[in-house]
Amino acid sequence: MRNYNFSAGPSMLPLPVLERVKHGLVDYDGNGISVMEMSHRSKAYQAINDQAEALLRELMDIPEQYDIIFVQGGASLQFEAVPLNIKRNGKADYVVTGNFSGKAYKEACKYGDMREAASSADKNFTYIPKLDKSMFRQDADYVHICYNNTIFGTRYDKIPDTGDIPLVADISSCILSQELDVSKFGVLYAGAQKNVGPAGMTIVIVRKDLQDTASDICPTMMKWSTQIKEKSLYNTPPCFSTYVAMEVFRWLKEIGGVKAIQKINEEKAELLYDFIDNSSFYANSVEKPFRSLMNVPFVSPTEELDKRFVEGAAKKGLLTLKGHRLVGGMRASIYNAMPVEGVKKLIEYMAEFEKANK
Repeated sequence: MRNYNFSAGPSMLPLPVLERVKHGLVDYDGNGISVMEMSHRSKAYQAINDQAEALLRELMDIPEQYDIIFVQGGASLQFEAVPLNIKRNGKADYVVTGNFSGKAYKEACKYGDMREAASSADKNFTYIPKLDKSMFRQDADYVHICYNNTIFGTRYDKIPDTGDIPLVADISSCILSQELDVSKFGVLYAGAQKNVGPAGMTIVIVRKDLQDTASDICPTMMKWSTQIKEKSLYNTPPCFSTYVAMEVFRWLKEIGGVKAIQKINEEKAELLYDFIDNSSFYANSVEKPFRSLMNVPFVSPTEELDKRFVEGAAKKGLLTLKGHRLVGGMRASIYNAMPVEGVKKLIEYMAEFEKANK
C-alpha cells in the first residue's frame, strides 16, 4: 500500500503517471533507451518537449500571444530573472504575502528601484492585502505577486487589477489546481515539484511584448528570449522532469482538465477546513476568504502535541505533515495528486488523536 505524502514539495505524483513512467523507464516508446539517456537533440525527445508544451497550452488555455519555456534553476532563479528580463524604467512594485514573495522582492532589489507596495506581515501573513491599481506606480515595469503561499496557506481570491502595468505571478504551488485567466498576466512562472512533476524543471509563460526588454547584464542562460528562440533546448534541459510533466499533463487532460481537478481540490479543502473549524482542538489562523486550496496549516493546543501528532501520523502512512519552521504546527499540502481518500484518512487520524489527547 502506498503512503499519503502531504509534503509541500517534492510532492505526491499521480499513481497512473508513476505506472506509465515505470513501464517506460528502461525502454521509452520502443526507443531501446530511457528518457534519462536520450539526447535532447533527438527526434524522440523533441516530440516529448513539443507535446508537453502543447498539453500545457491546452490545459491552461494559454493564448497565442504567450510563449512557454521549460527551464532549470527552480522558481527561485526567476526571482532574479524577472527584474533582469523586464527592464524598461528599472523599477517594480512587489506585494509581499509570505516567505517566497519576500525573497523575490529581496533578490529584485539588487537590480533597480523596487518597492514593497503592500504586505500582510502585520498579521503574520494570514491574509491577502486589499489591492487597487492606484497603489502601484504608473511607470513601474511590472507588479509581482505570489498567487498561493505555500508556507502560510493563503491565496488570492481574485486576480489583482494592475491597469496597464504587467502583472507577474509566482504560481508554483497552485499551477493547474484551479482555472486561471492567463490573459490577465504578463508573466507566470512555477517550479514543477508541487503540482507538475519531479524537481528540476520550471515553467515560465511569457507574453510576447515582454520578451525583448532584458537588461544588458542579464545572463544568456536566464534570458527568456534565448530559451524561447530555442524552444527550451538552448542547452541540455531537465529532460526527465519535462517527460514526467508531460505525463502529468496527459493524466490531467484524461480526468477532465483543470476544471475537473479544481472541483476535486475544492472538495478536499472543504472537508479538511470544515473538520478543523468544527474542532475545539485544532486551529487554522488564515482569514477564511484567503484560505489556500493547496496548503492547509493547522496547530493543536501545544507544541508537544504537534510533535506527537506528526510522529503518530507517519506510523499510519500519513507523511511529511510537520509545519514549516516559520509557522510551526502541521501543514497538509493537498495538491492535485492527493486523492480525496488521503484527506479522509488524515481527518480520521485527526479525530482519533483529538479524542486521545483532550
